[in-house]
Amino acid sequence: MRVFKLLKGTFFLLLLVLVACNSITEAQQEPRTVNREGKAYLVQDSVLITTRDGAKISAIIVRSKAETKPQPTILFHTIYTRKDDIKRAYEAADKGYVGVVSYTRGKHLSPNTITPYVHEVNDVYDVIDWIAKQEWSNAKVGMYGGSYAGFVQWASMKEKVHPALKTIVPSVAAAPGIAEPMENGVYFNFHYPWWHYVTNNKTLDTTLYYNGKRWNELYLDWYKKGVAYKRLDSLDGLPNPGFNEKLKHPTFDNYWKGMTLYNKTDFAKIDIPILSTTGYYDGGQFGTMHYLKSHYQYHTNAEQYLLIGPYSHFGAQEHPEKHILGYDIDPVAQIDIKALIFQWFDYIFKDANKPALLKDKINYQVMGTNTWKHASSLDKMATDTLKVYLSQQRSGVAFKSTYDTGNLDVNEHFSLVHTADASSYIEQTIDMSDRSQFSWNLSGNRNLVSNTLTVGQGFSFATEPFEEDTELTGAISGVLNLSINKKDFDCNVLLYEQTADGQFFSLTLPFTTRASMSKNIENRNLLAPNEKTAIPISNFRMTSKMLKKGSRIVVLVNGIKHPFSQINYGTGKDVSDETIKDAKEPLTIKWYNDSYINIPIHKH
Repeated sequence: MRVFKLLKGTFFLLLLVLVACNSITEAQQEPRTVNREGKAYLVQDSVLITTRDGAKISAIIVRSKAETKPQPTILFHTIYTRKDDIKRAYEAADKGYVGVVSYTRGKHLSPNTITPYVHEVNDVYDVIDWIAKQEWSNAKVGMYGGSYAGFVQWASMKEKVHPALKTIVPSVAAAPGIAEPMENGVYFNFHYPWWHYVTNNKTLDTTLYYNGKRWNELYLDWYKKGVAYKRLDSLDGLPNPGFNEKLKHPTFDNYWKGMTLYNKTDFAKIDIPILSTTGYYDGGQFGTMHYLKSHYQYHTNAEQYLLIGPYSHFGAQEHPEKHILGYDIDPVAQIDIKALIFQWFDYIFKDANKPALLKDKINYQVMGTNTWKHASSLDKMATDTLKVYLSQQRSGVAFKSTYDTGNLDVNEHFSLVHTADASSYIEQTIDMSDRSQFSWNLSGNRNLVSNTLTVGQGFSFATEPFEEDTELTGAISGVLNLSINKKDFDCNVLLYEQTADGQFFSLTLPFTTRASMSKNIENRNLLAPNEKTAIPISNFRMTSKMLKKGSRIVVLVNGIKHPFSQINYGTGKDVSDETIKDAKEPLTIKWYNDSYINIPIHKH
């Protein structure tokens, strides 16, 4: 009896707590007046929106108290919960909109488990649906945001486009399964600490995430010990289930397809106008271009605009850096992207003029010219193609080369020539069991401009010097014809301008691919050892720069063996399961001289 009374008392106590909590929640959802900088706002900073499966999405809503009629809403949905997020809602309210910031389920005030990526397709759609039904809404919604906040905008349209969603402005948009945590099948380490950053608490675990020393030491420890990639968290001593879950899906399978737009069914129905922004030095360009190209491919009248310049992942979202990795970007590129985004919203919702910079579908800044250019499609950016082949010929051009050890050496490029030689090749050997050096540093040079070039164990190839200033605009493509003595390997291709005075300018970020997935990321097709095969270069990041008279284009190729991504030992097993014991005989790569690079050129 005493136990029963105790349980009964506990039950009623819990009931009272729940009632109290619900009462607080309901009270918090009522708007309160906030006076800020001489203006009055109606603020709801503790709203919980119920999704179709009963989850709760935490949201912040800000309206101008002076507005009495229903207004369009600007929605910013993110996993990055920060104390000053409400400023975004205030900013939208100041510009004549209702400002709403909502969060991935489990974040901020949401009581659910934090679950990145998986539920955004339905959750963001449901948030839009909830907004459209509010008395302060005129049932017109626009979205913006970068990286993860770019991904969710596309994800909200996977099943269908909500009638209230009138436009999106995704910047540097993530594309899970396609652009991260891997590219062309190769997983990158930068995603490992990200899971702790966004899932360790209701906000962000900045203390752990920004401990760069910890992560670099972890990667080096893993590299030196040669343990399996999926054992990273065991070395770290801190479980990372989110990261490990993604490793279970090394190909673009149904797991990824459920959260990412990728086929005709996904894109053909998207009729709303879209503005995408990215940069030549943005890792997220990979995802942005996936969405852009697919939208154009599957919807003949797609109304999507692209703004791209010499921007980083963060600079391409709102406020570009004036100086990026040692390079002073042209003054004309130093635009306020955030202001342009709201000009776009005014164009969509208020019949204002389209932003003046968006003169055509593709709008790009040509580095070194202080000008913007415009094209009706990606194909129209270049007027010509320079096709060059790898060769055994030496270029006669010496340059200073740095290895990962920091040692300085003098090297000489091979030549990029105009005729193919299918029978000849350059042979490279990489001992996967040797941890005394890297094949090279993933990022190449630390600065965009350098007097030296990091080649590592790879090879560099150079064109003849250009006889006049030449505009390189677009994305290079081509085919690497090669053979290896194993069943698989991963490789990089990097692109540089070498000026007449010997300086190197990094034109964009590296191209990375797994040989077995270079033609199809949905299926892994292992190579036949010692048989020649073709590896396409089909999704290189685009760039635009005026190459000075006397400059050369330099292309670097290399197999991957460094601490910053998976190491593919070539057994054909799941790469995350392979260890240094699988290295065995060194990897031998024969780079055949009928391999070619297509360089897009715009002639004036």
